[in-house]
Amino acid sequence: MQQSHTPSYWIRPCTWVLLILLALTIAAWGVGQMKLGGLTVVSAILLSTLVKGQMVVDFFMGLIRVRPFWRILMFSYLFIVIALIWVAYFIGLD
Repeated sequence: MQQSHTPSYWIRPCTWVLLILLALTIAAWGVGQMKLGGLTVVSAILLSTLVKGQMVVDFFMGLIRVRPFWRILMFSYLFIVIALIWVAYFIGLD
């Protein structure tokens, strides 16, 4: 019987993804606690939210290895939601 060789990682890739998600979430929480605002800060937070959403779609929903249609569909959904939040922010500035 032949054994398959799978690489052994000290930290598995899904653990790295979880650590990155936690770091981005803590960073966003820290920005909120410091009561920072402005276009640059809001844009950075929304961009990090888009990245976090895409990481959840790819790694935890398992869509990283499916046909591009499903990944594009989920990215479009995330992008539209974040774009609407960004628009709402600008409407609130007036």
